[in-house]
Amino acid sequence: MPRRMGDHGVTDSSTAYDQLLDLLHANAAAFRLIDHPPEGRTELVSRFRGHSAAEAAKCIVVLAKLGRKVTRYVLAVVPGDARVDLGALKSLLGATYVGFADQLIAEELGKTPSGTILPFSLDDRLEVVVDEALLTHPEIFFNAARFDRSVALRTPDYLRIARPRQAHIAVRQADAPTERP
Repeated sequence: MPRRMGDHGVTDSSTAYDQLLDLLHANAAAFRLIDHPPEGRTELVSRFRGHSAAEAAKCIVVLAKLGRKVTRYVLAVVPGDARVDLGALKSLLGATYVGFADQLIAEELGKTPSGTILPFSLDDRLEVVVDEALLTHPEIFFNAARFDRSVALRTPDYLRIARPRQAHIAVRQADAPTERP
């Protein structure tokens, strides 16, 4: 079962940034904070932080329909140089339809503005699925629920704390098919 932020005694009354820091400290994670100019676009913020986009955790909230009556939300975490493969997610989830969640819903579930959504679930309605290619790096990088600060987190600590579902859910930008599922 994926772990939620609330499973660690972190209250919802604090900001997502505070919740993140509390979560990382409570779990003795090896991480560092990186200050940089405000930016939410993965390619640009990766340059500011000094790493390849492949090491960045791009976080996208996806809506999945399971039949006519059941809707689920998934936090798809993919390398920054890739895009979410909606067809792979559809197959993985056994969904009849998948698509990107509306920005307002994504920000409600992620508890942060688009471009700063964390690779952790802040809401019980949001399951985390991470692309296995991201996990090949010793550290992953992501905005810390802010546009001007990021986190470099050891990948084993990310896996231990988030306990995400792992699958191939991304395609590299150059390999991306032109059709949507």
